[in-house]
Amino acid sequence: MKSAGQYSFKAEIYKTGINFCVDVPENITSKLKAVKGYIKVKGTVNGFGFTKSLVPVKNGLYRLFINMPTLKGGKTKVGETANFIIEYDPTTIVKEYPMPELLKKQLSGNSLKANFDNLSQARKKDILKYLSYIKTEETLIKNIQKLITQLEQKETNVRIP
Repeated sequence: MKSAGQYSFKAEIYKTGINFCVDVPENITSKLKAVKGYIKVKGTVNGFGFTKSLVPVKNGLYRLFINMPTLKGGKTKVGETANFIIEYDPTTIVKEYPMPELLKKQLSGNSLKANFDNLSQARKKDILKYLSYIKTEETLIKNIQKLITQLEQKETNVRIP
């Protein structure tokens, strides 16, 4: 049963790469709040519950990725049309990764802060996440230098390591 603040839609499940997903209608996502590009939701697929993030894709669309346990729980599969009910879920925690001081200094010292800020939210998060797991200062310095070099060359698909 749908309540206030919940949105229902039907969508055909398809595969992109190795992932299963559906596109969420824009008339629904436009009513939900994106935080750092993602929309945290909870809902059901054919009555089976899930908590996930809607992921932004080209042309302002949002995609809902569906893992195998959710497909099985919803008794559906690729190529089938399923019933979805979603609602905004602000209680879902988004993990933040701090920017290392060394990176802050390198970005400001090389006037590259704007270049870093212009990267997508997902790319910045991936970079900061990767850097947060580095154990030695030597490895951190090496990876930050790779990042600085790519930013100096104004690359948009920055990757480390």
